[in-house]
Order: sequence, then C-alpha cells, then structure tokens
Amino acid sequence: MTTDHGDCVMLLSRRTPLSAILLAVLLCSLAGQPAVAEDAASSTCEPVTPNAFQGSDSERINQAIAAGAASGRRVVIPKTNHAADGPRDIWLLDSAILVQSGTTLDLENCRIKLSDRCRDNIIRSANCGLGITEIAPISNVSIRGIGTAVLEGADHPRATGDSAKTLGERTYGTDAGVQNESQTGDWRNIGILMACVEQFSLENLRLVDSHAWAISLERCAYGKIRDIDFASTGHRTIDGKTETVLNQDGLDLRQGCHNILIENLTGYTGDDLLALTNILRTDSTAGSTESTMVSAAINRGDGLDDIRNITIRNIRGYCAGGHHIVRFLNASGLRIHDVLLDGLIDTSGSAKPGRAAIKIGDSNPRWGGVTPLGDTCRIVISNIMSRSQHTVLIAGSLSESIVSNVIKYDAEGPPITFESGEQNIRNVVFANLQGMPPAGE
Repeated sequence: MTTDHGDCVMLLSRRTPLSAILLAVLLCSLAGQPAVAEDAASSTCEPVTPNAFQGSDSERINQAIAAGAASGRRVVIPKTNHAADGPRDIWLLDSAILVQSGTTLDLENCRIKLSDRCRDNIIRSANCGLGITEIAPISNVSIRGIGTAVLEGADHPRATGDSAKTLGERTYGTDAGVQNESQTGDWRNIGILMACVEQFSLENLRLVDSHAWAISLERCAYGKIRDIDFASTGHRTIDGKTETVLNQDGLDLRQGCHNILIENLTGYTGDDLLALTNILRTDSTAGSTESTMVSAAINRGDGLDDIRNITIRNIRGYCAGGHHIVRFLNASGLRIHDVLLDGLIDTSGSAKPGRAAIKIGDSNPRWGGVTPLGDTCRIVISNIMSRSQHTVLIAGSLSESIVSNVIKYDAEGPPITFESGEQNIRNVVFANLQGMPPAGE
C-alpha cells in the first residue's frame, strides 16, 4: 500500500509492523525529503556513512559515496571512524575520495588526512584521473564541512610541488630517487581537484599542509566556494628537519572556469592564496603525470577556455611564502574577463610581507609575456588594504576596468605599480587610492 505523510511517500508491504511504519514516517519528516523503499527499515531518508562499509578508509568512503549517489542520499563522514582495528578520530586515505554526479558529501567535525602511502588527491571528481584522456562532464556535487572539517597532508608526503619541481632538489618528497616513480610533482599533489564539474559547491573547509595547491578547479562552472580556511607556510618540520614544500597555493581556477562565486577565504598559504591562471601548454595530455592539470591545458577556441564571470568577495589572509594574495595570470590567447573582486584585507601582521596583494599579468616570457590589450579586461577591483611591497601590481596588460578604494600601508611606494608600463593600460579608472608609509617616516 502507499502511505502519504506530507511530502514523504513510502512503499510498504502488508506485513510491515505498525511501529516500523511510524518510525519511517518520523525519519522522513525530520529529513524533509521523500523516501522510496521496499520496507520501512530501508528508508532512503537516512544518510549514508562509511562506517556501514568494510575495507580501508578510502574504500569505505568511496563505497558510501557510490551508495549515496545511487539512492539520492547525502553521505556523512562523522568525527569517529569505526575502523576494523578500533574507533579513532581520524580518517587516513591511501587514495583519493572520488565524488560523482549527485554527490552530497557532509564532513561532520572530522579530520581527513593523507597517509604516508598515498600519492593522490584528498578529493577528486571521479570523471578524471590517471590515464583518463576524455573527461566526461558531471554535475550536482556538494562538499560541505559541518562544524570543524579538516583536510590535511601526510606526515611524510611522497611528493610535493607542481610538475616543474624535482623531488628532493627543490621540494620535499619521499619518492625522490625511487625507481619507477615520477620525480616531479603533478596534479596528484592537489588537495581537492575537480574537472568539468557544473552546479557544485565547496563550503566550510580547512586545508592544512597541502602538498601543492589546496584546491584546483579546471573547466568548472556554476558553482560557489565559500568559508575556506588555509594553513600552509611553504615549509614543514619533518623528522626534526625543516623541509621546503613548494606551490602551496590556496584556491586556483584554471582553464574554462566561469560563473563562480568565491567568498570568505581566510588563513595563510605558502604561495598565492587565490590564483586565476590561464596558461597554454600545447603538448598537454589529459590524465598524464607530466602536468599540474589533470585535463589538457589547451585552448578549445571560441572563448570556451576563458576564465570569466567570477565574483570574489571578502578575502582575509596572506601569503606566508612572500608571493601574492591574489594573482590573475593569462597568456597565449587565453583570456580573463568579467571579474569582480570586492574586499581584501592583508592579515600578515608582523609576518613577512608579500610581494603584492594583487598581481595582474606577467611580463615573463615563460608565461607568454605581456598579454595584448583586451585579453585581461572588465576587471573591477575595490576595497583593498595591504602592507605588501606592492598593493596592486600590474605586470601585464589591463583594459576597460576599475580599481578603487585602495589603501597601501606600512610600505613604501604608490598603491598602484605599473611594472609593464602605462602603455599596457587602456580605459582603466583608478579612484580613491591612498599610500601610507611606515610609521615614523
């Protein structure tokens, strides 16, 4: 028979006990969503937890995600891990958590950490990875921290840094010198990596001691990223020795990202806290370990790979590695346009000041040099306070834009630095700029 209770509909057998029916109705009412089941005990109103599965922590979490996506239920990773060897307040990953279309993943006051055996992401969209050359789009992915949700790097990372960094020479990695293991960093060092995902959200997460970029999105769209806190310094104390860990960006948007809201980024990073980087690599192959992008870093044309329609609000943080808080970088015909950045407070205090609060473009030939006028355009930047060496550093081109309400303090020089020359500026309005030299001068 079919019983209708508010918005909750259940399919029950004639033999279902009355007490079970009442319990199912109550659970559906509390969850506020419909449920369909063969009997009351299998109500889909209940969330899925990895504690209901067997295997390693990674296997149990991925089994829960598969079950949740198949049934339309959210997946909850709780604080306590009821592992086979006894309960503990940590989840140790030997491989990445893989999210798929329809995933709602809630991290409830939990700590998720990469094991020393892992050379993989913490979380990755399941449509991409090693050997996947054609990345099929997925949609409707939500990853949310409830309470305090911490995602943490390994105690002894096998690899760190991007694809240009050699392990053991420029950046730390226990795989340095190990036969048959890649001797450079790559996309597997990224904490949260998503490619070709639409209708997504990342909320209320803390990322600690990332192996490279904490979060990187490639060709993702129609999403929101909010309340993300970073804690990385560019160095780690490992076995009593200070080790260098390079490329610890906070959040990176890469090729083709568009229609995304970013708000409330906090903390500190070893490299740029937020970077919008659109760089071409004609030899790039999706799914290889030769790149820091899991998809191909190519230009599909017709503006498909432009970074565009991005809203950024309320950044309160700094770069502990002395680089930039926000960086916009595009090259080789790939564009960045229609971006709003409203509100940046440099929280470095007595820490080493960064090179720039905001850096736009780059004259370095490695990145393609100064972009043609019009390739970086319609950028609105307002309400910026920083003690960095440069507050707004224009090192490439900028056109049809507005920069306003900028305060530079505790540092010499003007609030705007035209490193690439004013000939690379066109139709840009600068308003309400204040420079405040160090106290006593």
